[in-house]
Amino acid sequence: MITSILWFCLSLFKSHTQLHLEILFLRKQLEIVARTSPRLRLRPSDRFFISVLTDLFDSWKETLLIVRPETVIHWHQQGFRLYWRWKSRSIPGRPKIPHSQINLIKQVANENPLWGAPRLHGEILKLGFDISEATVQRYMPKRPQRTARQRWKTFLKNHSTHIVSVDFLVVPTITFKLLYVLVFLSHDRRRIIHFNVTAHPTAQWSAQQLRNAFCEEQTPRILIRDRDMKFGDAFTETVSALGMEPILTAYRSPWQNGFAERLIGSIRRECLDHVIILNETHLRGILEGYVRYYNTQRTHLGINKDSPEPREVQTEGEIDKVAVANGLHHYYYRRAA
Repeated sequence: MITSILWFCLSLFKSHTQLHLEILFLRKQLEIVARTSPRLRLRPSDRFFISVLTDLFDSWKETLLIVRPETVIHWHQQGFRLYWRWKSRSIPGRPKIPHSQINLIKQVANENPLWGAPRLHGEILKLGFDISEATVQRYMPKRPQRTARQRWKTFLKNHSTHIVSVDFLVVPTITFKLLYVLVFLSHDRRRIIHFNVTAHPTAQWSAQQLRNAFCEEQTPRILIRDRDMKFGDAFTETVSALGMEPILTAYRSPWQNGFAERLIGSIRRECLDHVIILNETHLRGILEGYVRYYNTQRTHLGINKDSPEPREVQTEGEIDKVAVANGLHHYYYRRAA
């Protein structure tokens, strides 16, 4: 009784606002007790209400009856952490790219089923889009896994400007005859210097192709070839006469001439495996189109996803395409406005 009288006397000296807050505070507690009887259960809204009111109501600890003050302080600290966690939230991962770029990646991938992510990414970079290879890989259509490719060792990169590889490629015709393709590949830019086709390869024919290859090109210092008998004495003498040092790979060791073997594999996978050769003239025409595409438009992983003959990066204009290599591949560019 005495406590109640003292409480009433003190309340006379409180401000009008504090009295209303105290009444509101007590009513909220009565509501919670009435709602959760016989066991006390507080909702998140109840905790929020009490936590906010403690910042406005000075003597909230004296009128708090259903929970301890330490509990309210814990609620407030927990709410502070949740608030700043929400305010500082960020979307994880890479930023999304526009749907137009996603559709372009899918379009190019579907139109060139022989391309992998590095080739496709190189083509996208040439169209002026600054996206990563991982993003291109993510939006490419799923394809069956290919069999593992043989790995090969390369020569030191600082010597690549002085090295040329040469090798033969055998192609069957529709009548089951064999045609032979001799290719010369420069190591520094992966550029095909020269090629020719014959049904009867001889050392004299190979030597003449060597002279034709470097009649307008700078003569390299090193020529890498295998021990094929088609490279006879006449070919060896021509190599020495041109001032080149021949390096012969070991017996049954194609990986020692890795760049040429990789080129032959690309010619097969990207071109010859998809056509039936009729004769020598037909094969030469097909290879001329592919070599032109290979040197001027095809992007290469080994030269920072550029072409052997560097392509300009285009950033303005509408994107258009041209079918190349008998429609097996496409070249993408931006039309001038």
